[in-house]
Amino acid sequence: MKQLQEHPLRTKSITAGVLSGISDIVLRSLLGLRNFNSNDFLKVFQLILEKIFEGKKDSKTVANKVLIEQLTSSPFNNFLFMIYYGLVIEGQPWVHVKARVKKGYPSVQYASWMGNIFEPSSTIYDID
Repeated sequence: MKQLQEHPLRTKSITAGVLSGISDIVLRSLLGLRNFNSNDFLKVFQLILEKIFEGKKDSKTVANKVLIEQLTSSPFNNFLFMIYYGLVIEGQPWVHVKARVKKGYPSVQYASWMGNIFEPSSTIYDID
């Protein structure tokens, strides 16, 4: 959280890359595929949403797609990232990671949902 506050763009970029990699690995293993291109999880997720909302292109449909993504994929990715970061990056034991996720997950997910809407635009592109 300290890195996110001090270096938001860098931290979010690293987070996005790690989550993309984890998503690819998880989906590849679930589908039993060996050759799986980057961002295929998002492609499959988008195809599922297209099937659900087949033929609809209005703004209400777009809003529903965003809502579904924010209520399913986003929480799952944030949850996996917190576990990965604690276990792999920090090398913490599972008991500590579990406690940290239990305590911090709600605020992390809330921050994810809120995005940068309260952050001044001048700091969004602040690269250290």
